Amino acid sequence: MDRCSLVKMKISVKTSIILFFLFNSYIVFSQTSSKISIIQNENINKLLQEHKSFNKNQSGIIGYRINVFFDSGNNSKSKAYSIKSQLMAEYPDVEAYIVYQEPNYKVKVGDFRTRLDAERFQDLISKEYKNGFIIKEMINLPKIK
Repeated sequence: MDRCSLVKMKISVKTSIILFFLFNSYIVFSQTSSKISIIQNENINKLLQEHKSFNKNQSGIIGYRINVFFDSGNNSKSKAYSIKSQLMAEYPDVEAYIVYQEPNYKVKVGDFRTRLDAERFQDLISKEYKNGFIIKEMINLPKIK
């Protein structure tokens, strides 16, 4: 299983547990006063804290990038850095990343939240990077301007 699937599974399981406890909580309305009393299982607060800490430890979100280069061999590292610098010069608003996964150096572009955004950018660079393809993985959170 890849990392994205594991993250989805963890989030899905935790979300299901939270919803289970929330639906099994009882909200009691008093007709004589305007107070609301919530009676719930003690483990709900523990579960919510665990969910919050899990989300704080996440370094990004699941999104899309375009893999524009991968190669192994003698000059693959220098080619990867050359392609990255070329991309960053042409498209300064889009981040480029070099990843080494033995034995390949890869250059990935973008932090796209939707596949449609990634496809638009891929169309833009398709003349120069014909072998580029879209991949789903953890991306960095968008920068706040």
